[in-house]
Amino acid sequence: MENKVSSPINSIEDSRRLSIAPMLDWTTSHYRTFMRGLTQHTLLYTEMVTTGAILFGDQERHLRFNEIEQNVAMQLGGSDPEALAKCAKICEDRGYNEINLNVGCPSDRVQNGSFGACLMAEPKLVGDCIKAMQDVVDIPVTVKSRIGIDNQDSYEEFQDFIGTVNHISQCKTFIVHARKAILKGLSPKENREIPPLKYDYVYRIKEQFPDFHISLNGGVKTLEEAEAHLTKVDGVMIGREAYNNPYLFAAADQRIFGDNAATQATRHEAIRSLYPYVEAELERGTYLNHIARHMLGMFQAVPGARKFRRHISENATKPGAGLEVLIDALEMVTEQPVA
Repeated sequence: MENKVSSPINSIEDSRRLSIAPMLDWTTSHYRTFMRGLTQHTLLYTEMVTTGAILFGDQERHLRFNEIEQNVAMQLGGSDPEALAKCAKICEDRGYNEINLNVGCPSDRVQNGSFGACLMAEPKLVGDCIKAMQDVVDIPVTVKSRIGIDNQDSYEEFQDFIGTVNHISQCKTFIVHARKAILKGLSPKENREIPPLKYDYVYRIKEQFPDFHISLNGGVKTLEEAEAHLTKVDGVMIGREAYNNPYLFAAADQRIFGDNAATQATRHEAIRSLYPYVEAELERGTYLNHIARHMLGMFQAVPGARKFRRHISENATKPGAGLEVLIDALEMVTEQPVA
């Protein structure tokens, strides 16, 4: 059965005004399809996928997505220009709208692969990687970085990183997590919370490179905060809050993108609109929990939310669990009007 959610109408450049960050195990194809029931214009990102996973792994598992997810960007992890170029071309052929290079993840596993945040120490290599991908694809190639790493965290060093990458590749689209990454001694979770946010670095880089598209990431939890940042930068990327409280995006098309014709769905309507997709995926052999787990934050602060979460958590993992689990869970929550 075909999902009734329509595709967005704006360009990839317009979509960057608001985006949802790539998050491992969270921003799967099922999550992105779910989010399209709330926002048509927001740019969605995949989880980070390494070049090795694409070139030597299960491409169908790593690259499959639905057209209704567009606009959707593929985030790649790697540091070998030739391998990245091969993967970028594969992703373009699959229908992705953008390729993004991860220069921000601080995990030990990523560092051991010589990519992610540690690449901030090698701006020339990042530029070479971007250029190699640009040479083989027609879709945009962008960078997601931190403002620095370890003791290389001055504004001048951050500015040099942006300038060097641009000089080599002419890349003008940067998504910046406004914290430095501490590569030794902090976990990825701690790296999202402990290093202080320095939004002024991101604001200043936009002032210095006014013709660049600069998006700010880190600590943004509301559309009000996004609107405030958008007075100083071109785009805002929201991460954890987009997953833990997805309904905050229900008003995004109107408020952030100015689409006054957009219809804001209620929480119940957004989930019900996904029923055909769920049925189709179940027929493909997908486990219900792989889809339903992404909805657990949908009813934050709504009467019945705890019952909704518990029912899904206890029943969606059972063998043969079907759509009725989701239907029953939804009936446990008080239906709310559009906020």
